[in-house]
Amino acid sequence: MIIGPFVLEIVVTFFIVACLLQKYGNCRKHHILVTANVFIAWYFAFIIICILPLDVSSTAYRQCLRDNFDTTTPYPVVTTEIPTNSSEVSNASSFEQNKSIQNIVDFQGLSFENACQLPWSYVSDEVLQSLWRVVYWTAQTLTWIILPMMQSYSTAGDFTISGKLKTALVENAIYYGSYLLIFGVLLIYVVLQPNSNLDGSHLKVICITASNTWGLFLLVLLEGYGLVEIPRKLWNTTKKGYMLNFLYFKASKVSAERCEAEERIDDLMEEITHISNTTPANHPTRPYVDLILEKLPDERKSVTQLRRSRDDGRFSIDGISVKGLAKLHKQIIRAIHMYRRTQCQWNMLLEQVFHWEDVVANESNREKIFKTSVKTTKSPFLKFIQTPKIEWYWNCMLRNWVYRTLCVVLSVFSAIVVWSELTFFTQSPTLSIFALFIKSAKANYNYILIEKCNKFLPLKDHIYCYDCIFVCVCLLYCVSNKNIKLLLLSPSSSN
Repeated sequence: MIIGPFVLEIVVTFFIVACLLQKYGNCRKHHILVTANVFIAWYFAFIIICILPLDVSSTAYRQCLRDNFDTTTPYPVVTTEIPTNSSEVSNASSFEQNKSIQNIVDFQGLSFENACQLPWSYVSDEVLQSLWRVVYWTAQTLTWIILPMMQSYSTAGDFTISGKLKTALVENAIYYGSYLLIFGVLLIYVVLQPNSNLDGSHLKVICITASNTWGLFLLVLLEGYGLVEIPRKLWNTTKKGYMLNFLYFKASKVSAERCEAEERIDDLMEEITHISNTTPANHPTRPYVDLILEKLPDERKSVTQLRRSRDDGRFSIDGISVKGLAKLHKQIIRAIHMYRRTQCQWNMLLEQVFHWEDVVANESNREKIFKTSVKTTKSPFLKFIQTPKIEWYWNCMLRNWVYRTLCVVLSVFSAIVVWSELTFFTQSPTLSIFALFIKSAKANYNYILIEKCNKFLPLKDHIYCYDCIFVCVCLLYCVSNKNIKLLLLSPSSSN
């Protein structure tokens, strides 16, 4: 086994994920368990993308051995005869050493040209199987158990660890109860079949198949949105008037959501503030009230105090139970999360609006120097590369042509992906573009074409790699899209 490329992929992926987690997360603020679980989830997701090409090339090599030699032992076999006496080796000259070391090649009835060529990044089957078992079952555990429990635990309003765990278990039990009900109905249908032979091993296979089917369904659903939206967004980005009108419309929508989030959190802050004022210091719920007050955003406290001064006799609450405080605490946690989310969206949207307004204003600049209306902090490296003159040429001249070219290329990639999915189950004749690429590479022992790791190959040799990356980008774009609201990726400094 050639461990160099395999270890390099693992190490490089580790540092890439660490940098991304540092950029989009606040590792110092979050708990170590949260950071560790998120890192493992991201790391294994990237590992699948990076190691899968090595697995494909190694599998192609082993398949070649089975087809030609009916074995998995690599041929031709090279054996080496080395003197066993160490003193002879130390005293012999270099000529005698080279003469004593003989390479005996056993062709097993075949010529060297007909032998299968060992991939430059060959990984043994045992190592890959062990790796995929760890990745698969860890991902299954994180997806179905740990991450949902952590999410419910973080939004639970209880004030004790046991209470938060109980709330998380109840919420996930209700959520997964619907899945178990559907699965139970289908399982009963399978058991009632005449020729069914359901035992423990078959039940395990059915559970794995159901989980994989659900994942593939989400994969196709999310991927389809990105395959269409990314090329369309690239094309629309080249139209400055359209982008400004679109951003203005989007700003009004985000502003309305932001106002609703602010009003919601102000109402809850007003309620908890009044409860705090009516709860004496020796009351059993006083520590819980203080805990809730610590989580309130400081920038909204002045607004809440102003509103309370206008209608101070609105509430008639005299103390509150622990259960009521837990319910209010949960509402405040979710309101704060939505408030910070909309605030982050608003800040990011303002940056985009100001940028496009600057682009329109700088188009008529005869000095060809890009002047911004908002000062942004840049690292010394970016200041050296992204000079005002380069910014002007990029934003006012080159970007439209680059984006249009990318739009055409990615549209072709989208068509290739859709066609390959439609012809996935057609084995003969081979209609999938990707399958044709892999077959051609296997016939010529071009493992680099399969892996797409060599940056100096022609563009046609990178089609498969670029399309795989494009599919992953489509999935991430759909998940992080602001209209779907599944995930919002923003630098930790902007949160």
